[in-house]
Amino acid sequence: MLACDFAHVDCAATLKRVYVFFAIELETRYVHVLGVTANPDGSWTAQAARDFLMDLGERAEELKVLLRDRGGQFTSTFDAVLAGAGIEVVKTPPQCPRANAYAERWIRTLRAELTDRMLILGERHLRLVLAEYLRHYNNHRPHRARPPRSSTSLSSAEYAANPSLADSSTSTNEPPNRRTSCLHNARSRG
Repeated sequence: MLACDFAHVDCAATLKRVYVFFAIELETRYVHVLGVTANPDGSWTAQAARDFLMDLGERAEELKVLLRDRGGQFTSTFDAVLAGAGIEVVKTPPQCPRANAYAERWIRTLRAELTDRMLILGERHLRLVLAEYLRHYNNHRPHRARPPRSSTSLSSAEYAANPSLADSSTSTNEPPNRRTSCLHNARSRG
């Protein structure tokens, strides 16, 4: 199941509002950014949905439901694109943002962890910063809804993409366990 929505970001240098169109997989909390634009109209949103389905490839068959609000940028063309891929579109009730709580919560997280902490200069800058944040959010940030990933559960592709992961799993920069240190000191004294 997916939830999608638009988040807006106000750019400091251009004084424009830029919209981030995203979808979040509810089971894994994996976020996909479908596009960034200053003018999200119906045709742009439908094209972003087509591109998203192309990027998903065969994984699109696994997704059965998409939850969205009743924003004007979601047209019947958008719904038809998803219906053609076998994804049922569920609209939230009018004026009920809590019905799309997963998407609204991600917008809050995006603001708290990213856009409230730095000035976004423009659309290009937002794309760069957002790409880096999504790498962190999707791969390294813990999520309450899913179990924590140990370093042994990383795939070989993840190790190949980031060689520093292999080094971090064998060496620790953490201080020694206090109880172990105390026991070791007590044994060595006598």
